[in-house]
Amino acid sequence: MKKLTIAIDGHASTGKSSIAKKLAIKYGYIYINSGSMYRAVTLYVIQNNLLLLLKSDIDLFIKKLSSTSIHFKFNDNDLISEIYMNNINIEQQINTLEVSEMVSEIAAIPEIRREMVKLQRNIDRNMGVVMDGRDIGSVVFPDADIKLFLTASDSVRAKRRFDEMILKGESVKYESILNNIKNRDKLDSSRLDSPLVIEKDAFLIDNSKMTINDQLEVISNIIDKKLLN
Repeated sequence: MKKLTIAIDGHASTGKSSIAKKLAIKYGYIYINSGSMYRAVTLYVIQNNLLLLLKSDIDLFIKKLSSTSIHFKFNDNDLISEIYMNNINIEQQINTLEVSEMVSEIAAIPEIRREMVKLQRNIDRNMGVVMDGRDIGSVVFPDADIKLFLTASDSVRAKRRFDEMILKGESVKYESILNNIKNRDKLDSSRLDSPLVIEKDAFLIDNSKMTINDQLEVISNIIDKKLLN
């Protein structure tokens, strides 16, 4: 059976990663969360106090960044790929509110996007890939076999994110998360380099009133039809 490249784009907190992981497990594909790569760069900036350098000398920053290892390792227990920076698992560290509040600003920088796209395009697609992010179908893999675009209402997305962070034991306010989501949407859609767009050949899915299993069923039907062609 042929292996597909599946690109999942969409607004912040629409559950792209959750559905992408389930699809990768179901079809035996590699899962890559491209957004986690930008979060890793953001964490790198925060941990090393490099915001001033980033704004004053982008070339020097990129040089420093290029000496930092950002890569994925497959977790055999959870059957997913997890992100590492300099051989340290940073899956938990990249999902704090501090990182969330800065990541869209970092991801909007053209030089950083170009570096991350290089890494993303170097991933072996022969085993089948499910990758989610903001510009996967438009920039990283414009030739993807299937392109999906996920969206949901602001309030639904904020509530999902709020519940997720509370479960992790973080002290957050719903209003702060809602404002963060609205701001990220604006930044993602208005940046000059690789803005968030809905590709003409993408399947648009509003999951505001859908469970994860509802989404899995709808998207699996799309994939199964493609595999039969």
